Amino acid sequence: MIIGHGGNKEALARDLGCDVNEITDMSCNLNPLGPPERVKTVIRENLDAIHSLPEPDAAAICAGFAAYHALDPARVCAGNGTTWFLYTLPHALGAENVLILGPTYSDYRDGCRMHHIGHTHQISTPEADFAPDLDALAQGAKSADLVYICNPNNPTGALVEKGAILDLVKACPETDFVIDESYLPFVERANEISLVSETRFDNLMVLSSMSKIFRIPGLRTGFLSGAPDRIAKVMDQYQPWSVNALAQVVIRDIFDHPESIEPFYEESRAYTAAEKAWFEKELAHVAGIELVPGHTYFILARLTAGMKAPEFCRAVGRAKLLIRDCTNFEGLTDEFVRFSLKDRETNARLVGAVKEALGR
Repeated sequence: MIIGHGGNKEALARDLGCDVNEITDMSCNLNPLGPPERVKTVIRENLDAIHSLPEPDAAAICAGFAAYHALDPARVCAGNGTTWFLYTLPHALGAENVLILGPTYSDYRDGCRMHHIGHTHQISTPEADFAPDLDALAQGAKSADLVYICNPNNPTGALVEKGAILDLVKACPETDFVIDESYLPFVERANEISLVSETRFDNLMVLSSMSKIFRIPGLRTGFLSGAPDRIAKVMDQYQPWSVNALAQVVIRDIFDHPESIEPFYEESRAYTAAEKAWFEKELAHVAGIELVPGHTYFILARLTAGMKAPEFCRAVGRAKLLIRDCTNFEGLTDEFVRFSLKDRETNARLVGAVKEALGR
């Protein structure tokens, strides 16, 4: 298992000699507005669900996801977070050569490593604001069994338009493509960009996370959608009861009230977009740091005055704010950090801490 997935609140609290509850975690990419009150109520009212085993294949929540996206339920399976799929897909699909569009989330790589499957990265560059080279990606995809694209990408915020991805998928019919849309609900035009309901190509699969937008990472629920034969291969590797009982109750309730989903998404997009615009304006002319343009509410930043990420994170940490040192992302260096924004008061604290850390 990778060490350093994100920040460690306990370690920072020990360093500062304070209670862990005094630390504000701005290293983890979660919706500052979530979870919705209805979700909290459902959790409180259904704690007894943990006294019984959940549905072994999570069929009810798969049906809910399928209905919401107008899909055949045979095209959907649910897992213990989208991460479960990342450690299952390369083996289940029989991949031998995986191409990962990076720099990106480490579990694409680690899922290959666990099964001793060959993998390479195509790394987008800071000079291009981490926009991927799609021509090079198309060439690399032709010799790969499986391609991972995080869209929008973590940690860079880069976004590939739907048409460009479909062109890749069409041009490489022998290659499986997994598009991770975990952060897409936060993006304007998300419904136009999403590939969840795209059923023309058997070699296209999509990962959808409930954790980020609904701020329920501890309930560990994600979905994979794709051609029924690909879903069947994944289900051949499925462990019974992979989605816990309380998670199934909560997710089923969400899809039982589909009229509430898009308004919550829209509210979340508006809120995070406003906070991001404010934050970017506050740091636009601060020497020593450059914010990377992106389409996500979390922001990748490059340190430009010689300070390295570990030192910078320690300095910001003195304000009891935990941010993400991006040194361990393949394709990034110790010049990069990531901020996950919250409410205005907390974001203002971060602006102050950044300026103080840089001596501004």
